[in-house]
Amino acid sequence: MAVNEQRVGASLLVRIRRAARFARTRLREFRMIAKALASTKHPILVHIIPMRQCNLACAYCNEYDDVSKPVPLGEMKRRLDILAGMGTSILTISGGEPLMHPELDEIIRHIRRRGMIAGMITNGFFLNRERIERLNAAGLEHLQISIDNVAPDEVSKKSLKTLDGKLEWLSQYAIFQVNINSVLGSGVKDPEDALKIAHRAVDLGFTSTVGIIHDNNGQLKPLGTRELEIFEEIMTLGKRSFSRFNDFQHNVARGREHNWRCRSGSRYLYICENGLVHWCSQQRGYPGIPLDQYTPEMRQREYLTDKFCGPRCTVSCVQQVAILDNWRDPQPLKPMPMAPPRAQPELVQIGSARSDS
Repeated sequence: MAVNEQRVGASLLVRIRRAARFARTRLREFRMIAKALASTKHPILVHIIPMRQCNLACAYCNEYDDVSKPVPLGEMKRRLDILAGMGTSILTISGGEPLMHPELDEIIRHIRRRGMIAGMITNGFFLNRERIERLNAAGLEHLQISIDNVAPDEVSKKSLKTLDGKLEWLSQYAIFQVNINSVLGSGVKDPEDALKIAHRAVDLGFTSTVGIIHDNNGQLKPLGTRELEIFEEIMTLGKRSFSRFNDFQHNVARGREHNWRCRSGSRYLYICENGLVHWCSQQRGYPGIPLDQYTPEMRQREYLTDKFCGPRCTVSCVQQVAILDNWRDPQPLKPMPMAPPRAQPELVQIGSARSDS
């Protein structure tokens, strides 16, 4: 498969705007860290789902359906206001496919108006120059695309061949930071694909990370010898990745349990399309409480709760948030029983889960 290996240059104006937004975002990130170290009373990172529906049906994914309607803009703003009132620092829009939401630009603007850092995880299929310019104008600060293979197959259409032209547009026109996440693990036919994707990302001026696909419960399964070699090389390429500050990803790659204090439900929240608070994407149902009923006391209890899934967790974004609190406050509490399930569309639950958030 031939991919254009040339670096696509951005104009001088785009480079200036990109540098200015990067500097402002980096300053806000330093303030976020200082705030998190000073107090444990607020969420650091929240993933919120405005759209569960997706245009793709990747065989490993358990986070989409093909029937859900977008959450109305008014309801999304109400949820964002609640999260801002909690003192949330970073808000990442995920899905499903968030670019399918008809009011996405206004959702991003509202995140920024409420003083939160705005990020998004997308499959990238709806990106073009006009869409990128709209995301620039809305104030997006971080964007991540996961690319699963070099050429599309029956497992995933998120391939470098399919998306490379869109990556070139991002390199030319995006003023927000872009990270490309490649994958290793079960379900990936050729682990060399991850290395090719990572090098292409760096060539285009993006950061590069690697996610690891594991079993259908999101739990550990060690990589093979060559996969480990590729993993270590990609981690070296991703010098600016936050994940390099700890051994979490290295433990995941080797199938090792890790000793940490998961603060999900408190410092990290996952808000589904129904407005319920969950520990993370792989533990939907805990605690399963509506966001507008989620009190500071509930957040404090989850902060002090020892999560049964923690030692074999693969959700890297949750663990990265926990770095700021691993050194303090032991977790003597046990999880509360799950809340009774609320009526909602059935999610597609197929294949293997992955750690790319």
